[in-house]
Amino acid sequence: MEQYDLQPIIKSYHNFLSTVNFKYIRPLMKQIDWEDRLIEIKGSKGVGKTTLILQHILQAFPKVDDALYISLDNLWFKSHSLKELADFYYHQGGRYLFIDEVHYYPYWQTVLKNIYDEYPDLHIVFTGSSMLQLEAGEGDLSRRLIDYHLPGLSFREYLQFEDLASIPVYSLTDILQQHVQIAIEIKEQLGTIQPHFNAYLQHGYYPFYKDIRSGYEIRLQHIVNQILESDYPLIDEVTVATIEKTKKMLIVLAQSVPQVPTMSSLYGQLGTDRNQGMKMLYALQRADLLMLLMDNTKNLKSLGRPEKIFLNNTNLMYALGANIEIGTVRETFFLNQLRQQYKIEYPVKGDFLVDKQYLFEVGGANKTFDQIKDEPLSFLAIDNNDTGYKKRIPLYLFGMLY
Repeated sequence: MEQYDLQPIIKSYHNFLSTVNFKYIRPLMKQIDWEDRLIEIKGSKGVGKTTLILQHILQAFPKVDDALYISLDNLWFKSHSLKELADFYYHQGGRYLFIDEVHYYPYWQTVLKNIYDEYPDLHIVFTGSSMLQLEAGEGDLSRRLIDYHLPGLSFREYLQFEDLASIPVYSLTDILQQHVQIAIEIKEQLGTIQPHFNAYLQHGYYPFYKDIRSGYEIRLQHIVNQILESDYPLIDEVTVATIEKTKKMLIVLAQSVPQVPTMSSLYGQLGTDRNQGMKMLYALQRADLLMLLMDNTKNLKSLGRPEKIFLNNTNLMYALGANIEIGTVRETFFLNQLRQQYKIEYPVKGDFLVDKQYLFEVGGANKTFDQIKDEPLSFLAIDNNDTGYKKRIPLYLFGMLY
C-alpha cells in the first residue's frame, strides 16, 4: 500500500470531522478511559456513536491526523483489507485507530485480535451494532477489550440538548429520598415540565431528531429496516425468510405491547416454531428494538418466555404505529430509563421490581397504592405531576438517571 491509496479514507475522515459540533457531549465521553488499548462502543443506529468518537478525536488530538477514523461500511474496503490498512498506518507512525461499523467486516473479531497482538502500542476504538456478541473461538476479544454501551438520550440529556435546562445526573436513591426538592429545582429552570416531557416521549430519544424532526418517524422506520436487513444477517447469518419473519414479529408485537401474546399463536402467524421464534425475539431485544421483562426466576440468557414485552423506547411506539395507550407509554419510558443502570424484574405485585428491593407502580395522577400498599419499599411513578409528595414521585424524574 502507498500513501495515495489512503487518500479516499483520509478525505472521508476529514469530511466527517467537518460536520461535528460540540453543542452537546454525551456523559459516556468522560466515563470511557480512552487510554485503554481496545475499546468497544455498542449501541443502536442513530444514538450517536460516530459523533461521540469524532468529538473525542477533536478534543484529544490537536493535530487530527495523529489519529485515523475509518468506517468499515466504506466501499474502499471492498478492495483493501483492514489488516493491510492497520499495518501501513502503524508503520507511518499512527498509534490511534478509530473503527466505525465493525460488524460490516468479515471475521472482524479475528482481524482485530491479530492487529491488537501484532502492534502492542496501537490503541483501537471500535463501534458496532448493539446486536454484537463476542463469540469464543473467533478471536476471543473478550479478555482484551473494555466494552461500553451508548443508549439514546435520557430525558435529562434531551433538556440539555434543547438548551432548556442543565440538570445533574441523579441516582435512584437521590430521587427516592429527595424528589420533592429535585423537582422544585427543575421546575425553577423549566417552568411547566409536561409539554417538554411529552415532546421527548415522541421524538427525543435519538439525537438526530434535531436535523429531521418533520421526517423523524419515517427515519426511525428506515433505521429499523436497516438493523434487520443489514446488521442482523451480518451478525447472526440468518436467511431472508427469517429477516422477514422477524420484521413481522416486531410489527405484531408493536400492536400488542406490553402484554405478551400467546406465543404459540404468534409463532403460528409467523410460520415458525418455538426455537426459531425465541431466537428472533431475543435478536430484537439485542438490537435495542424490544425490552423483555422477566420474573426473578429467569434471565435473558436462558431464552425463557418473558412476562412482558415492550418496545425499546417510546419514540419507536410512535414510529411503528403501535397502539399508543398512555399507560403503555408511561411504563415503556420508566423501564427504558432505569434499565440502563438497574436490574428490573417483573414482580408478583406492582409493575416493576428494581434491584430486587424497590417496587413501583406507574400511572397517572389518580393512581393509588391499593395494589402495593403493604410493601415497605413501594413507590408510585406518577405522570402529569410536576412535583410529588412522599412516595408519589413524578414520572419524568426517572429520566434524570443518566
